[in-house]
Amino acid sequence: MDDLTAISSWSGGKDSCLAYYKAIKQGVKVKCLLNFISRESKRGCFHGLDGQLLNFQAGLIGIPLVQEEVSPDMQKYENEFKVAVRKFITRGINSMVFGDIYLLEHQSWVERVCGELNIRAIEPLWNKSPRTIIKEFLDSGFKAMIVSCKADVMGEEFIGRYIDMDLVTDLEAKGICPCGEKGEFHTLVVDGPIFKKRIEIQEAQTIIKEGFWKHWFLDIRKYQATEKN
Repeated sequence: MDDLTAISSWSGGKDSCLAYYKAIKQGVKVKCLLNFISRESKRGCFHGLDGQLLNFQAGLIGIPLVQEEVSPDMQKYENEFKVAVRKFITRGINSMVFGDIYLLEHQSWVERVCGELNIRAIEPLWNKSPRTIIKEFLDSGFKAMIVSCKADVMGEEFIGRYIDMDLVTDLEAKGICPCGEKGEFHTLVVDGPIFKKRIEIQEAQTIIKEGFWKHWFLDIRKYQATEKN
């Protein structure tokens, strides 16, 4: 993959992080991370993480993060996505890394949109089992915590819990994908082999957020960079 110069789709969570990590290990030249935040809330569209926290996280990794504001409407989102990616194509980007695992509608959308943009979609996690992905994530030295979950499938006690194989077992027992591929939960990566320092959460509060889905959410209010253990 030495001829691939890419941007990497970034949410701040485990799947996008592992996809980025695997891509660069495979020789993909990833120039920056691309993150989409809500125009209204200034938070990540899917994980709900504050835009400033995501910038802080990227700084600890040592890679530029570009944030683009988008609307919640899917048709508008697609157009805004294309506009954002075209800016990179003019700078020599010919591919984009994604963290999709097994949802065909996600992968099909990515393939179609990237095809229309004439860039290659790189999917390092595609068609791997969720348990295998979590094991690789942990074995590589990454750490992540759950920062949001659907209240109708997971309880408040899961908020702030770190990803480990015990969690995988607990989720499987409840019939929940260990990677949360269907949006059951989302994570924040706080440490790993690509981090210069780890993120230490100093102040946070669990809240309930109403919307199309009711979510438990970790409102992270204060954090700092700490030397790695």
